[in-house]
Amino acid sequence: MPLPLIALFIAAFAFGTTEFVIAGVLPQVAQGLDVSIPAAGYLVSGYALGIALGGPLLTLATHRLSRKTLLLCLTILFTLGQVACALAPDFTSMLALRVAIAVGHGAYFGVAMVVAAGLVREDQRGMAVALILAGLTVSNVIGVPAGTAIGNIWGWRATFWVMGGLGVVAIAAIAALVPATTGAAAQKPGLIHEVRALGRQQVWTSLIIMLMLMIGQFGPFTYIAPMLQEVTGLSEAWVPWVLLLNGVGATIGVFLGGRLADWKLMPSLITLLAMQALMLAVIYTASPYPLPMIAAITVWGGLNFAIGTPIQTRILSWTADASGLASSLIPSGFNIGIAIAASLGAAVLNAGYGYRALPLLGTIAMLVAVAVAAASYIVERQRNQTPPLPAPAE
Repeated sequence: MPLPLIALFIAAFAFGTTEFVIAGVLPQVAQGLDVSIPAAGYLVSGYALGIALGGPLLTLATHRLSRKTLLLCLTILFTLGQVACALAPDFTSMLALRVAIAVGHGAYFGVAMVVAAGLVREDQRGMAVALILAGLTVSNVIGVPAGTAIGNIWGWRATFWVMGGLGVVAIAAIAALVPATTGAAAQKPGLIHEVRALGRQQVWTSLIIMLMLMIGQFGPFTYIAPMLQEVTGLSEAWVPWVLLLNGVGATIGVFLGGRLADWKLMPSLITLLAMQALMLAVIYTASPYPLPMIAAITVWGGLNFAIGTPIQTRILSWTADASGLASSLIPSGFNIGIAIAASLGAAVLNAGYGYRALPLLGTIAMLVAVAVAAASYIVERQRNQTPPLPAPAE
C-alpha cells in the first residue's frame, strides 16, 4: 500500500469523524445551545451544504496551489475549526463554524480522490477510492462512537477538543508522507473541457444516484440517536455501541464495494441499490424491536458504503481526462443529498409523522436510484461507450 494513501486515509478519518459525530451528540448539542433537536439537525444540513457549495468553489480558487500544499492548508483549517467549535457560545456561531470547516472538507476529498486514483493502476482505482472512503467508515467504527461516548461523559465540547488533536495528527501525516507532485497532471485541462466532461451521462446520472443514496442514508442517520431511544427503546448508553456496529458494517462494505467496482461496476451497483431499498423497509419494520433493529442498522451501514465506492469510481473513470472540477463535485453530490435528507427529515418530524417514518422516505429514494442506474447502464451498453484515457501525469 503506497504510504501517501495512509496519510490521505488519516485525514479522511478526521474529516469523517467531525461530520458524522454530530449525530451521536445531537441531543446534547441541542440542549447545550438551547435549541430543539430538529433545529440542531441543521448543523448536519449546514455542514453538507458547506461541502456541496463551498468545496467546488474553493477547489477552483486554489487550483494554482500544489496538491500537497492544498491538502495541508485544508487540514490546518480543519484543526483550527475544531477548537473554535469547542468554544462556540451559541447555535449561530456553531453553525457558521461548521459550514466553514465543511468548505475545506469538500475541497479535501475532491483533491484526495484524484491523488489516490493517480497512485495506482486503472484496474485498482476502485480499491484506492475504497481506502479513502475507509477513512469515513473507520470514523464510524472508532471516531463517532468514541466521540459520542466522550460527549456523554464529559460533554459535547470535549468531543471537539479531541477532534482538534486528531487534526494535528493528520497534518503531520500529510506533511511527512505525501509527495509534492503525486497525481498531478502535466498539463491541466481548461475549464470548458472540465465542464463538458460533466455532461457525460455517466457523470450526471451518478450524481443523481448520489443524491438518492444520501436521502436513504441520512434521512434516518441524522436522527439515529433519538430514533433508537424513542422508537426502539434503547438507553442513551447503547447508542455509541449501535453506531459502532453500523461503522463496522460500513468498513466491510466499503472494501466490498471496491472489489465489486473493479470487477463488474454497474451490475454490482444496481444490485446493491435494490438491496438497500429492501433494507430500509426492513428497518421500518424492525424499528420497535431492539435486536432486529441493531442487526438491520449494521447491514444498512455496510450497504451505504458499498454503494458509495462504485459511484465515485465511475465518476473518476468517466472524467479521467478532466478530473479537477468533477472530483470536487463528488463530495458535493453526496452532501447536497445529505442536506436534502436532513431537511426532509426535519420536515417529516415537524409534520408529526415521527422518527419511524424516516426509513420509508429512504426506500422511495433508493427505488428512484435503481431506475436511474439501470437506465444509464442500458444507454451505455447500447452506445458501446468507453471511459476516456487519463490526463498524463508528472
